[in-house]
Amino acid sequence: MAEPTPRRHEPRLRPAPLLFEPAQVASDPEHFFDLESIDDPRALLARATELTQAFRAATDRAVEFQAIAAAQLADPRRFDRLTPADIATRAEWTEDYAKKMVEFGRDLMRGVEGPGHVDPV
Repeated sequence: MAEPTPRRHEPRLRPAPLLFEPAQVASDPEHFFDLESIDDPRALLARATELTQAFRAATDRAVEFQAIAAAQLADPRRFDRLTPADIATRAEWTEDYAKKMVEFGRDLMRGVEGPGHVDPV
């Protein structure tokens, strides 16, 4: 099973594989990572739990990349830097959330993680 996303001082574990599906199977709204074909409730719970943890880990990692990208786009050293309002528009966030994500991204790029650090999510 996948583990929660570790912080910077812990090694990152790989989440359970999501196993991408062929387009014709994925287009069926009743089909979801072959869970509907598992008859044993114990096996269904185990696989569904693996997928849940994998999606959470993927979400955490994607948010970190969003934050890093936001911080890079807002970098005052860039001639084409964006304002928090511009970043918010592109990412469909509020401006306040964009500001928090820029700061979170700067912290990630500096390797800051500790008691005073607050994850924006």
